[in-house]
Amino acid sequence: MSECIRILHLEDNPEDAALIRSSLESGGISCATTCVDNQADFLAALKGGCVDLILSDCNLPTFDGLAALQIARELFPDVPFILVSGTMGEELAIESLHNGATDYVLKERLSRLVPAVRRAMQEVKERVARKKLEEQFVQAQKMEVVGQLAGSVAHDFNNILSVILGYDEVVLDTLGPDHPARGDILEIKHAADRAVGLTRQLLSFSRKQAFQSVVLDLNKVVADMDNILKRLLDENIELSVIPGKHLGAVEADSGYIAQILMNLVVNARDAMSQGGKLVIETSNAMPDKNCASEHPGTPPGAYVLLTVSDTGTGMTDEVKARLFEPFFTTKPKSKGTGLGLATCQTIVKQCGGRIEVQSEVGRGSTFRVYLPRSRQTAATTSVSAPAGPLPRGTETLLLVEDEPSVRHLAVNVLRSLGYKVLSASNGQDGLHVAQDQKGAPIHLAITDVVMPRMGGKVMAEWLKATFPDLKVLFTSGYTDDAIAHHGVLDVGVDFLPKPYTPSSLAHKVRTMLDAK
Repeated sequence: MSECIRILHLEDNPEDAALIRSSLESGGISCATTCVDNQADFLAALKGGCVDLILSDCNLPTFDGLAALQIARELFPDVPFILVSGTMGEELAIESLHNGATDYVLKERLSRLVPAVRRAMQEVKERVARKKLEEQFVQAQKMEVVGQLAGSVAHDFNNILSVILGYDEVVLDTLGPDHPARGDILEIKHAADRAVGLTRQLLSFSRKQAFQSVVLDLNKVVADMDNILKRLLDENIELSVIPGKHLGAVEADSGYIAQILMNLVVNARDAMSQGGKLVIETSNAMPDKNCASEHPGTPPGAYVLLTVSDTGTGMTDEVKARLFEPFFTTKPKSKGTGLGLATCQTIVKQCGGRIEVQSEVGRGSTFRVYLPRSRQTAATTSVSAPAGPLPRGTETLLLVEDEPSVRHLAVNVLRSLGYKVLSASNGQDGLHVAQDQKGAPIHLAITDVVMPRMGGKVMAEWLKATFPDLKVLFTSGYTDDAIAHHGVLDVGVDFLPKPYTPSSLAHKVRTMLDAK
C-alpha cells in the first residue's frame, strides 16, 4: 500500500500509540497519524481534517471506543473504524461490530492489525468504485430517458420550426432593408435558430443525431464563424483568433465543431461579465505516451488542438469535477440548460478526441479540444448555399407531407418558383395523385419518411415501378436513428432534414433535378 493513510488514533497510552504506528510502518503501510486521548480533541480532529481511517482504544479514562464509534458513524459513516484494545470480551466485540465497527484487534495480537487495515482500505476502494458504477448506471438511465424524450419531441418540434423559419424567410424577402418590421422579424429568426440549435444539441447529446463527417480545415471553420462569434460577445470582451500554421485536417461534422466552439465561447463570455480577453487558437499537437496514459481511450498520435482561453472568474475544483455532468450549471435559472459542455464532450468523444480544462478561481479558464488529425487534405470549396435569387424551374413535383402547415408552406414556395406541384398528405394519397397523372411525367418526389397509412420509402418504391426515372428527396423531423430503420440514411439516398428553409429546399430541389 504505497499511498499515505491519514489515521485518527484515539489512544491515551503514548507507548501503545507508538507501538501501533511502528507495527503499521513495518508492515509496509505509510501513515500520517493524529493521536488524541479525549472526546473534545477527537471531535475537533474528526471535523477539522480529512481522515481515511480511525483506530480507537476501547477504554479511556473519560471516553470509550463505543461512544467514539457512534460519533464517527454519525459524522463520517464511510470511514473505516477499527477498535484496537488491550482487553475486549466477546460480547463487547460483537456489540462493536453490530454498531458499525469495521474490525477489532487485540493489542497482544498486533500481527492482525496490518491485514485488518489493508482489508478495510480495500473495502473503501471497492465501495467507492461501486458507488461510481451506480452513479454511472443512474446517469445512463437518465440519458436513456433524455434520448427517448428527444426522439419523441424532435419530429413535432422540427415541423414547427420548419414553419417558423420558412415563413420568416418568406416575409423577410418581401420587406425592404429599411422596413420598420424587419428588425422584429429578424429577432423571430434568431429565436428560431436558437431553438434549432437546442434541438440539435439535445439530439447530439442523447446520441440520436448521426454525424456527417467530412475532412475539415479547423482554421476555416473558425474563420467562417468569426462574425457569429463577435455577435455573441459583449463589447467589453476583446476577441483574438490565432490560426495555426500548416494545420492538419480533421474528420468531423462541421456543424458540431461549430457547436463546440459556440458553447465554449458563450461559457467564456458568461465568465467575463466585467469584460476581459478571449483567445481562440488552433495548432498541431503530438501528445506523448505519458499524456495518453493519463487519458485512456485517446491513444498517442497526431492531433489538431483547438484552444479557447478566457480571463474570467475561473472555477473551483468542485465545479471542475462536475463540469461535464449533464444538466449541471452554475448559471442562474433560465440562463443555462447545463447541456452545453456535456454536449461538447459527447461530440469530441465521438470524433475520437478528448477535451481538457485548466482553471483557477480569479485566473480564467482554458479549454483544450484534441481532435485526431486526418491523413487527408481538407476540401477548400464552400458548402454554403449561394446568395441571390432562388433557383427556379418548370418541372412537375410531387410533395407528400402529413403536417398540413409544412405541406402548405412547401407547396407555396415551390409554386412561386415556377414548378407544377402535386401534393398529398400520406403515401397512399401520393400514389393516387400520381395515378391521376395518367402517365404524365413526375420529375421529383419530395416526401416525408414517417407518415400514417403509408410511409415515404414504401410509396417511393411503388412510384418507381411506374416512373423509373423518378428522383426522390426524403425529408424528416425524426431523429437519425429512427429514420435509419427506414433505410433513408443509406449511401446515395437524398435526404433533407427538418427544419429546412425555403432557400435550402429550393437549392436542394434544383440540384437534384439538374443532376444527371
